[in-house]
Amino acid sequence: MDRISTPIGSRRTTTNTIALLSTVLLVTSCSNGDARNMSDQEGEATGSNGAGARDLGEPRDLATDLDVPWGIDFLPDGSALVAQRDSAVVAHLTPDGDVSEAGTIDGVAHGGEGGLLGLAIDPEFPDEPYAYVYYTTSSDNRVARAPYDEESGNLGEAEVILDGIPAADTHNGGRIAFGPDGHLYVATGDAQETDNAQDTDSLGGKILRMTTAGEPAPGNPFDNHVHSYGHRNVQGLAWDDEENLYATEFGQDALDEVNLIEPGDNYGWPIVEGPGGGDEFTDPLLTWEPAEASPSGAAIAGDSLWVASLRGARLWEIPLTGGGEIGEPEAHLVDEFGRLRTVLAHPDGDALWLTSSNLDAWGSPSDGDDRVMNVPLE
Repeated sequence: MDRISTPIGSRRTTTNTIALLSTVLLVTSCSNGDARNMSDQEGEATGSNGAGARDLGEPRDLATDLDVPWGIDFLPDGSALVAQRDSAVVAHLTPDGDVSEAGTIDGVAHGGEGGLLGLAIDPEFPDEPYAYVYYTTSSDNRVARAPYDEESGNLGEAEVILDGIPAADTHNGGRIAFGPDGHLYVATGDAQETDNAQDTDSLGGKILRMTTAGEPAPGNPFDNHVHSYGHRNVQGLAWDDEENLYATEFGQDALDEVNLIEPGDNYGWPIVEGPGGGDEFTDPLLTWEPAEASPSGAAIAGDSLWVASLRGARLWEIPLTGGGEIGEPEAHLVDEFGRLRTVLAHPDGDALWLTSSNLDAWGSPSDGDDRVMNVPLE
């Protein structure tokens, strides 16, 4: 869930996770199969073999006074559609900061962390002129697609292509993105029912992989929608140039995670939080204490994985060193803009787009919140 900042000593922690945390805090380097814990480390980012790291320029507002901007994706002309969680309105936003209303998704029920969440543009747009959305209703979470007319700027009626994803006030997941294989990947949460995560017949606590018609993608490991399982609440998906999939995941009380996703793998929740569960489970690449992260959106630019953090109120840069391995993370923009929800790389390669999420129940909004910012890559 999106956490309230509380003293570490007040967190409920199981005996198992206390032991795990004590172990991983001793870890200062990372090798294959080992998780790096960043509880007291904010090293310098170096990029692949020391190359490719990008400095951040001064952020500037592109749009302000939005209703919790959650999902964003780019159209071919470099403008974007922005899903607003609480109002269910999809906005059109240009790189110059011009904002207009494209349409509203019917049937959205906002409450807690639910509402209009992820958004992804069909990779074959405009030949396949669809925007895909993930949203909460009064009974479940759903994936739908709606036609978008570039000429009029209007979003048409949404057609549900997958329903029955478990929903609750928290742990709804919600990020959707198209992979290099052209299939739609859908991050779901356990919806406060932890058993969902280990049940490969449940859509909750998973990363799903599906066609644009909503059917299970060919080659899925369990002959259903499930791509990976054992997840608590995934809110970030990103692929590197080697087509490795990275996912960001909220832990419960001890450890948030970045995972390297492999089809059919079990990432441990609720049996284990963080690393150390044994051969049956896949360990995370990286863990943080929740006060430093609560990781939501993820993007790849300049040989780094960028992670927007809610409770941590910072943008993490994690160098990618090849083969699914990582270097020392570095924190940027710490406490400058409050809670950060979504980050994505602009197609021109010269900037990140970054959203605040301070209108959440857990945020402290300032004038202009919530906002979409352009952060130059220099």
